[in-house]
Amino acid sequence: MFLHQHPYEPYVFPEATKLIVGTLPPPRFTQGDLKLDDVDFCYGSRNGMLWPILNEVFDLNLAFENTAEAIDQRKRFLHQRKIGVCDIVESAERDKIDASDLGMQNVKFRDLISLLNQFENLDTLLFMGGNSKNGPEYFFRKQLRGYGILLQFVSNDLPRIHQFMLPSNSQRTIKTITFTAPSGAANRAIGSLDSYKKAKQQNPKYTTFDFRVAQYAPFF
Repeated sequence: MFLHQHPYEPYVFPEATKLIVGTLPPPRFTQGDLKLDDVDFCYGSRNGMLWPILNEVFDLNLAFENTAEAIDQRKRFLHQRKIGVCDIVESAERDKIDASDLGMQNVKFRDLISLLNQFENLDTLLFMGGNSKNGPEYFFRKQLRGYGILLQFVSNDLPRIHQFMLPSNSQRTIKTITFTAPSGAANRAIGSLDSYKKAKQQNPKYTTFDFRVAQYAPFF
């Protein structure tokens, strides 16, 4: 049994207004066995699409390499945009050493409600995946039930939007945005969407990456 421990502490600072929420990076980040084109930071896997998407949206000219400068570039962007990162999974056990969300067992969570209470400027959670089993929204809904809270529906368009009232003296309303996951595993789901098929018909060069760029851009 492999203990898949999250290798990074939450990257949050007092000015942050948004929080990126996923599950776990690939096991090699826990094992310290990074590739030359991995970045030793949140969402730094060479196979992940979050930073390439943001690079495209904001024209960041990011380096995709295992260097200190690549890490600093991402940290500078997050501070400029007031975005923090805190994946909801602290650790999980796996029979098979891979990055599948479905393969996670005996999952231990990070308490996002406590984090929201600690950082009072946070008002939006950006879920890197949906409500399918072991996705970040799925886990967050499970965590909310422990507080007696339900997500309130706002919009079912992609990305889906919900909100909830934070159980604290501040009575803050927190919005959640659920994106199509920035991983290759979600490409098949994108390919089945009518909106994607329509865009593909209009422009045969349109890709699942382009679809994500259009979806993510208004909310970052």
